Amino acid sequence: MTDSEKNIHPGALVLYRKRAARVVQAGERLEIDLDGEKLRVRPKDVELLHPGPVESLKELRPLPGEMRAAWEILAGTTTTLAELAELAFGEYSPASAWAAWRFVAEGFYFTGSPTAVRALTLEEVQAQEAERAAREAEERAWEAFLERARRGERSSNDERFYKEVEQMALGSLSRCRALRELGRAETPENAHALLLELGVWNAMVNPYPRRLRLPLSPPDLPLPNLPDEPRVDLTHLPAYAIDDEGSDTPDDAISLEGERLWVHVADVAAIVTPGSPLDLEAQSRGETLHLPEGYIPLFPPEMTTRLGLGIQPVSPALSFGIELNARGEIAAVEIQPSWVKVTRLSYEEADLRMDEALFRELEERLNVHRARRLMDGAVDIDLPEVKIHVASDGTVMINPVQPLRSRRIVEEAMILTGEATAHYALWRGLAMPFSVQEEPEARVPHDTLAGMFAMRRFLRRSQYRAVAGGHSGLGLSAYVQATSPLRRYLDVVAHQQLRASLKSERLLDESEILERIGMLEAVLPALRQAEVLSERHWTLVYLLQHPRWKGKAVLVERRGTTEVWLIPDLALEVRAHLGGSFEVGEESLVEVRSIDLPNLEFLIGIAT
Repeated sequence: MTDSEKNIHPGALVLYRKRAARVVQAGERLEIDLDGEKLRVRPKDVELLHPGPVESLKELRPLPGEMRAAWEILAGTTTTLAELAELAFGEYSPASAWAAWRFVAEGFYFTGSPTAVRALTLEEVQAQEAERAAREAEERAWEAFLERARRGERSSNDERFYKEVEQMALGSLSRCRALRELGRAETPENAHALLLELGVWNAMVNPYPRRLRLPLSPPDLPLPNLPDEPRVDLTHLPAYAIDDEGSDTPDDAISLEGERLWVHVADVAAIVTPGSPLDLEAQSRGETLHLPEGYIPLFPPEMTTRLGLGIQPVSPALSFGIELNARGEIAAVEIQPSWVKVTRLSYEEADLRMDEALFRELEERLNVHRARRLMDGAVDIDLPEVKIHVASDGTVMINPVQPLRSRRIVEEAMILTGEATAHYALWRGLAMPFSVQEEPEARVPHDTLAGMFAMRRFLRRSQYRAVAGGHSGLGLSAYVQATSPLRRYLDVVAHQQLRASLKSERLLDESEILERIGMLEAVLPALRQAEVLSERHWTLVYLLQHPRWKGKAVLVERRGTTEVWLIPDLALEVRAHLGGSFEVGEESLVEVRSIDLPNLEFLIGIAT
């Protein structure tokens, strides 16, 4: 027991957990009174402030004193609480001891314990004074910022206060002091709204990719050289890479050679081998992120420059030679690394050539394949689609995807290649990332927009599996995506397996395929969500750029009192109640009444 503890008697004033207490009874355990609250504690749990006697803690009233003068005398030395109380208040009493201790506890001029009080040096006090002044100035600036924010105003001095709001808007923080003190719920949407109101952000800021933690720059990795290996020379065949105008990733092309239809695909797996840095980086990204304002590629941009079809005079490819029988079934498949000479066309350019012999023959053969798929249960849903593009000056352009003949043959050629890849793998026992879709929950007539909208709701989500299964939506018994290796990682995996089989090298086993599927499934939801939310964001920006926009809407579903309307020109769904006695399938001319960009919501009404 310390000397201090021995001197603790009934009536003494002690410090217990930063609170003043009066000792009621002493001994091995002390009974103390905390202003009406009685406790039994160990002597070592308290510190003596004054031996007393203290009849009541109400005696501890504030006292006038000369604490700064006492500090000036004691600066840089160590003293006791009793000596400090006498110097500052002229006496050492319970009240002066408590008043002195409270000043010590503030830590401004003094610090330490009741038995060893240290007076700070002049330098320490000056530093604290500067720090206190800075805090007070910052608090005044904060209050001024809040007042301006309430009025919808901003100042260049407020920039540091916006940082936390921006972090909340981008999903980096779960709490935001500014929103809280402005009386707003602490959500990314409310943070976004505040930034728009104050002009810190404008409508051109798309927060969703960053909010979903997606990489926003291309990979920065070196590319190895193409391996020195035999390639079949197919440069004598006219080959066409047909894509949207302005597409930057030409990874497939089609050509015809007698009874054989060739689909040439960028030979990415020639330099992206399993377990390589490029392979691991692509695993972590999953797919190219396609946004209306641009895209974030799966691989370094140089990959497309070197391997994109038709960018160089002659391109390396993995070519799929496919023969069909009269019913449109696959009769033979040949897969070879190749050299091809590719001409790039837009869908519109190709459509103008559809009556040429080559294109007409391609269309006829692929239509037979499509007819067979439809006979086998494929679901043909053709809901409106649009392409959204943000120009460099911020102008948003929305162009409907036209149902061109050229687009249909390219789509069918890619489906055929996926089917051929699956059959080739099954014939040779190759593990593959098969795309599987179970039968829909129900089938309804879908020859109208409302019917297609309803049928889409009954479709089950397609899944990736390491073993083959049917794809009901495509009407196929097995299917492997293999025509976009510049954009989709599992297409690269399929190519890795095909190339290993051709060269009699080690194949990935089923567990390794499942591991890669798992990697993709971990990142794919965020990618899809970012793309969907970004498209809706830019669609609403387009509507902001076209006030009181008017257009046709089709009632595609009724849910109680809520109606679901589809606006074909925007490929946009909206829930609304237009107040009329509309039947499902009916059209109405509507106009946009209001837009809530942070919440991605808008209201429509019947056009006036």
